Amino acid sequence: MNCSAEPLSPLNDMSSRSATLNISTPEGVTFSLPLAGPITRSLAFFIDFAVMSAAWNLVAILIKPLFFLMQDLALGVAVLMQFAFVEGMRMMMELLWRGQTVGKKLMGLRVVDEQGLKLRASQVVIRNLLRFVDMLPLFYALGGLVSLFNARAQRLGDLAAGTVVVRTVKTQPPDVAAVLAGKFNSFRECPHIEARLRQKVTPEEAQLALNALVRRDDLDEAARHKLYEELATHFREKVKFPDDVVFGLSDEQYIRNVVETVFRGRK
Repeated sequence: MNCSAEPLSPLNDMSSRSATLNISTPEGVTFSLPLAGPITRSLAFFIDFAVMSAAWNLVAILIKPLFFLMQDLALGVAVLMQFAFVEGMRMMMELLWRGQTVGKKLMGLRVVDEQGLKLRASQVVIRNLLRFVDMLPLFYALGGLVSLFNARAQRLGDLAAGTVVVRTVKTQPPDVAAVLAGKFNSFRECPHIEARLRQKVTPEEAQLALNALVRRDDLDEAARHKLYEELATHFREKVKFPDDVVFGLSDEQYIRNVVETVFRGRK
């Protein structure tokens, strides 16, 4: 989907704890993601630090005999290995868990692309490698100062990577049966594929699809068809249902099936 993020007011972002990242499609459908605050981000960081330190201590025990073979370089090697392990672990979690680490999961945070696009591996690498710059001179002083005067509370790593940390959205949909207008969801014939679809659709994507259906009458016909085509194509790429299950489904009905499937599984 071709999405763009609307600019935010720096004054509102710095003075309000409920500042949001607004992402709009060219067809006029907008959804908002609440920006993460400094306190929750700090708590998430310390949780990750504790988890990764514990994991590194276990690994260090296993590789400790290696240090006896290179005593002169032991300290430098240990520092480099710890950095590679901790940052590599953090990157892997953000990649595999769609922008989350253990700390972010517990605090309800997620790293997202600032334009609403899919988070790329290169973005995860850049934002994490620049963490050591944000931490200068001590305790995230530089990164904290930059985020304080940034409209989207982005540290240097986020600015370079084009990412934003947001609070995860717990969607509360309206009556899904009303949205479906009583139409049968053919996806129910394949519960195992439905389960994969629920795993791959993020809360933000589900909310965007739901908004598109709820606000269908607010869009002119051409814009509505274009939007539904893009949404349906996007969801078709996530999982593939058998041809007989999707035969004859319009783009709009395909999205209705997706919405009903996802929210039925999250009740």
